[in-house]
Amino acid sequence: MNATTPLMETGLAVCAPLNSDNLNGGQKLAVKYFSTAMILFIAQLLFGLLAALQFIWPNFLFDTLDFSVNRMVHINAMVVWMLYGFIGAVYWFLEEESGIEIVGLKLGNIAYWVLTGAVTIVVLVYLLVQTGPGNDTTRWFINEGREYIEAPRWADIGIVAVMLVFFYNVAATFSKGRWSGISGVLTLDLVALAGLYLAGMFYSTNITVDQYWWWWVIHLWVEATWEVLVGCIMAWSLMKLIGARRQIVQTWLYIEVALMFGSGILGLGHHYFWIGTPEYWLTIGGFFSALEPIPLVAMVVHSVYDAGVHKFRSTNHPALAWIIAHTFGNFLGAGVWGFMHTLPQINLYTHGTQWSASHGHLAFFGAYATIIIAFFYLAIQRWRGGVWMGEGLQDSGWKWKWAMGLLNLGVMGMTVALLIAGYEQSFIERAVEGSTWGGYFAGQNHPWFQQAMNWRLVFGVMTFAGAILLVWDLLTIGACESREELVIEEH
Repeated sequence: MNATTPLMETGLAVCAPLNSDNLNGGQKLAVKYFSTAMILFIAQLLFGLLAALQFIWPNFLFDTLDFSVNRMVHINAMVVWMLYGFIGAVYWFLEEESGIEIVGLKLGNIAYWVLTGAVTIVVLVYLLVQTGPGNDTTRWFINEGREYIEAPRWADIGIVAVMLVFFYNVAATFSKGRWSGISGVLTLDLVALAGLYLAGMFYSTNITVDQYWWWWVIHLWVEATWEVLVGCIMAWSLMKLIGARRQIVQTWLYIEVALMFGSGILGLGHHYFWIGTPEYWLTIGGFFSALEPIPLVAMVVHSVYDAGVHKFRSTNHPALAWIIAHTFGNFLGAGVWGFMHTLPQINLYTHGTQWSASHGHLAFFGAYATIIIAFFYLAIQRWRGGVWMGEGLQDSGWKWKWAMGLLNLGVMGMTVALLIAGYEQSFIERAVEGSTWGGYFAGQNHPWFQQAMNWRLVFGVMTFAGAILLVWDLLTIGACESREELVIEEH
């Protein structure tokens, strides 16, 4: 790291609003994606709280806003806000990484409005129109009934179209500008991001075949292509935050790709255990499914160690803290929590219980939400004009610390509560009662299950409070800072 820029030596800080004049074209588009992502993040948590309440009081909002609708909006809002966050992060660093202005930026802005309009209509359909049986005509307008990818067919087509525009913006920009290891991995990953989603746009009357391809969207579109996107975003972020050497982050990024599309495709077999596929998937899926988070964890550990050896300083404490939280969250949620119930001998008892929900909550938050929030702080620093966001913030930084604590403790608390509920289900519903209807109701009425659902609600409220505090902090952090950020040159 070279010498830092001099700090402004003024007596009193002057509070300044956010200023988009500090941003390039891609970053202005990214701000739109980030703003929408935060709205959807709050919506995800709100509908999750409604669903949690209905677990305890089933008659709450019955026939007005049913559990099935709340759960559907909760899950789909999660997927979409994270997708917005990833797209925004790529647009944010695209011009800096390529060295030129984004090619086809106007088309990219149109794609944003197309995606946002489609998301708005789909949510309204979920809430207001989704009633009664479907047929060959209505299936174009209502949800398709396929868990996690319930979007209507027209929305599916729109999502693929937006992904193709996104791919064009990225590939064309890098082709005309500077090429790097990050740009190469990112461009290839976007081919898969658009292509793999197509696997969920056809169906088969054979339930095994249909579930087979459905899992390619659920696992490889979300868990594989997103993990590589996370790798690219993290690599760039670490270079900007602590001056990590490009050689280090790109090396681990290549290993990430090798493991993701090697072990990731094989690890997909942990979804195949009970849908009629050959028995060899029991061994293959169980072994390979836990290898995916390793390169991302190693990238952060190696970069932080390297930064410490070379006495680098962080330019943004909240962003770095969230990246470290991502390291632990990804390893625990996607790695430990995933592996401990994907072995077929265990999954026989845990599949379809709250054990799966426990893994899902920690994995999605730890592997994806944390890195997006880290990038929000990187973006807000530039949007403020490059202010100081290190040690000794004007308000002592209490808001981002409390937001981080509440969010992480809240999600971890929900994870443990759901794990207890899943353990109880696995024991009573599966092991003792043998997956019978009697066993199901015995498990749902057991005090352990009910107590776990109560605690899940308590920690869900904590998570929601953390999210509100996060929004407040993002809107105010650095507003009254008179000091400039550190400038760390790339190595």
